[in-house]
Amino acid sequence: MRRKIPSTTALISFEAAARHESFTKAANELSLTQGAICRQIASLEEFLSVELFRRSKRGVKLTEAGLSYSRRIATQLDAVERDTLSVMGQQGANAIELAVVPTFGTQWLLPRLKDFQLKHPDVTVNLTNRTRPFLFADTDFDAAIYFGDAEWSGTSSYRLMGENPVPVCHPSLLGDQQSLSPQALADLPLLQQTTRPYAWRQWFNAQGMNVPRDMTGPRYELFSMLAQAAMHQMGVALIPPFLIQRELTEKRLVIAHERSLLSNKGYYLIIPERKIESASLHAFRDWLIKQAAGYSPL
Repeated sequence: MRRKIPSTTALISFEAAARHESFTKAANELSLTQGAICRQIASLEEFLSVELFRRSKRGVKLTEAGLSYSRRIATQLDAVERDTLSVMGQQGANAIELAVVPTFGTQWLLPRLKDFQLKHPDVTVNLTNRTRPFLFADTDFDAAIYFGDAEWSGTSSYRLMGENPVPVCHPSLLGDQQSLSPQALADLPLLQQTTRPYAWRQWFNAQGMNVPRDMTGPRYELFSMLAQAAMHQMGVALIPPFLIQRELTEKRLVIAHERSLLSNKGYYLIIPERKIESASLHAFRDWLIKQAAGYSPL
C-alpha cells in the first residue's frame, strides 16, 4: 500500500517557509524562486486538505494547524538529516554503536577508550547515553553497557564490575570527625538517585536501622548530578567511588562512612544475539572485560 506522505521537496519548502514565515526568505535559502515555493506550499495544502498559511498583502502567517505541523515536520526532517549524515560518515568504516549509562561512560569508559583505538584503529566506537533498558530491535545499537541484573531477553551479557556505592559528602559536613555514624547520616539531607530509589533504605537496613525518611530528599537521575549536589553541601549521597575518583582525590568529596552498599547487580556489557558473531564486537568485548578485570577501585 502506498504511504500517505507528501513529497520531500514540498516538506522542505514548507519547513523553511514556516521557520522564516516568509516565502521570499525560504526561496533565498533553498535557491528557488518565490513562485516555486508558493507552488510547493499550495500542493502540500491540497494534499493535506488543510490551510497552512494565511496570505495577505503584508505577507504570510502560519495558521494553528500550520504551526503544529511545522514543529513536527522540523523534528522529523532533523532526524532524517542526522541519520543520513550518520550513514554517509560510516561509509567504509567499522563502527560500533554503543548505548551506555552516562556517568559510567564519561568517568570510567571514555578515559580508557584511547587504548582500544590504539589496539584497533579500524574500529570506531560511538557512544550514546541511555539510562534505561530498551529493545535492540527498535534501535541501531550494536551493544549496551547497562547497570542491572543482566536479564535482557535475546542477548548475551558479560559482567564488568559491581557498583558498591558509599556515603559521600562535602568535607565541611564531617567537621573535625574522620567519618559520620549511620545515626548522624540519617539526620542529614539524603540525596536520592532516581534509578536506585531504595538505595538509602537498603544501606540503612544493612546497618540494622529503620529510618522513616530514607526515601525522602531531592532526586537526581545521574550520579554526576548527585556528585555536584554533594559538592555544593546539599546533603550526603550514595555514589560508587570509581565514578568520583577525581573528586575524592582532590578532597572535593570525602567518604562519610566506609560501609558500602553491597548488591548482586552490576555493570554489564549487553550484546544482542544477532550481533554476537561480529568481529569488531568480539574485539571490544574482550578488551572491555580485560580493562574491567584489571581495574582496582579505591
